[in-house]
Amino acid sequence: MVEDRTVTFDDCWNRIGVRGDSSCERLAEYVRCLNCPVFETAAAKLLERPITLVDLSQHDADTPALQRRHDPQGASESFLIFRIGGEWLALPTPIFKRIVQTRPIHTLPHRQHRAVLGVVNVQGDLLVCLSLAHLLGFEADTSADNDQTRHELPRLLVVSRAEEHAVLPVDQVDGVHRIALSTFRPPPATLSHAAAAHTRAVAPWRGMTVGLLDADALFDTLNRSLG
Repeated sequence: MVEDRTVTFDDCWNRIGVRGDSSCERLAEYVRCLNCPVFETAAAKLLERPITLVDLSQHDADTPALQRRHDPQGASESFLIFRIGGEWLALPTPIFKRIVQTRPIHTLPHRQHRAVLGVVNVQGDLLVCLSLAHLLGFEADTSADNDQTRHELPRLLVVSRAEEHAVLPVDQVDGVHRIALSTFRPPPATLSHAAAAHTRAVAPWRGMTVGLLDADALFDTLNRSLG
């Protein structure tokens, strides 16, 4: 059974704010909706939403799937592969809703978890922004490369599980690839505890190793961080 986690608020920035008809009288003082306390209150309300009650029995049953799953010859899964710092990672393609260009992240004081960067406005929706670099213990790129191609630019990945949504900043997106189940290997013992807890498996890819992240584990950590 899952607790009702619906959070409601008036998204006035879409109606009378800068994304609407700009008729809000507060714009004269704050200029942008991001600067307005109404926007900040809505963002705080989003971060204070209740935590999902997870069915641990089902979660435990799925955990050792890497060892128990029947793997017919040629079976594969679709992943979106991306880079954070020097690490190539992947998440199941079905959880992705869109990939957008980087945009301002509205930070909030007294955040419960350092991996929660704040909230970001994506097409009028306020979504929690989660740093995988902080969560997994990786260092994101800080160097500028003037020769970067369009595919090497930082992006925001919008992901969802049921009614849960989040935004993940990454340094580079390569694209969607199918990875054979027969190539899946257990995460190496050298991974940090945080990275190992969120890594389903690793697999060879283009002469490198890509970490296949556990989407459910990531969303569960996000929920705990908001509690």
